[in-house]
Amino acid sequence: MIEIRALADRRQFEDAVQLQKKIWGFHDIELLPVRLFVVANKVGGQTYGAYDCARMVGFCLAIPGLKPGGKSYLHSHMLGVLPEYHNHGIGRLLKLRQREDALERGIDLIEWTFDPLEIKNAYFNMERLGAIVRRYVENQYGTTTSFLHGGLPTDRCIAEWWIASERVRCILEGRRPERTIEGRVPVPARIERIRREDPKHAREIQKFVGEQLVRGFEQGLAVIGFEKSEQQGAYLLGRWT
Repeated sequence: MIEIRALADRRQFEDAVQLQKKIWGFHDIELLPVRLFVVANKVGGQTYGAYDCARMVGFCLAIPGLKPGGKSYLHSHMLGVLPEYHNHGIGRLLKLRQREDALERGIDLIEWTFDPLEIKNAYFNMERLGAIVRRYVENQYGTTTSFLHGGLPTDRCIAEWWIASERVRCILEGRRPERTIEGRVPVPARIERIRREDPKHAREIQKFVGEQLVRGFEQGLAVIGFEKSEQQGAYLLGRWT
């Protein structure tokens, strides 16, 4: 039975730092430090842990943000779950707790970045949570030491989760919102194998996906859905209001 708990003390923050090493394999210089968790907890951010009894098996950290014009939102900077606890719905539990807290505070937008080549994450973000994407950033964090990034530039999509919208409520209730698809951007499955065995080809795929998404965004389209099979995934582009 997994329990989501608000993190509040230094020992819990230290556990979250250790999880970063286990999940991403970051070198110490790239770890989010305990001090950031402390600050986030004090200035309106979010720090949550997922627990299997006394063991922390996942966590998330969000920090408050401010858009041009003064709109407040939350930037969900990091969410991770130990590999042996994947596919148990823990990431969704953490996101739903983030949403619940944000709505209670009158915040209607949570954003985060994700790797556009990771089709499992893309499907989760669009089809399980109801996020959309309208922005693509090249090499957001620079080249990292994480084995999950495979030495590629850290190109990222920006997920926008409009948590009070009808679209999100519909998806969280298990219903599919109405949508008209105007374009598709394919992504092969098993990208981790391509990264490992043919990094040059992985980079070509990354550039292709980025160029196609940016082209769609420039035409006023957004990612409003995602399809996946054993062979590939596809970003579904359409209008979003």
